Amino acid sequence: MPHQVALPDDLCTDRNYTLIMRFLRERALTCRTRAVIAIWECGKQEQWRLHCFADRTAAASFLDHFGGIMFDPKRDRENGRARGVWHRKGAYERILELGPLSVPDALRS
Repeated sequence: MPHQVALPDDLCTDRNYTLIMRFLRERALTCRTRAVIAIWECGKQEQWRLHCFADRTAAASFLDHFGGIMFDPKRDRENGRARGVWHRKGAYERILELGPLSVPDALRS
């Protein structure tokens, strides 16, 4: 499943998980999830969830609806390693809202 959309893990919990699953079910899309640790130049680390699709069109539909970042496992993981981290460029900025998703209050602190 080479077409992957990355979302911060905090955005994939609680009612957001239900929204994501409903979106997939209503469109009959097949998606697998994996985790990746993103590390910024400042050393900040955050877990992200990869939504993996076999079909490029399905991934584009998911990205258009929820936002996120297209993730290329060969380019974005350390040397393409399955367990490699994702080195992010630029300054870290926590994402609290993205498309219809928002971080639950319990996870905002």
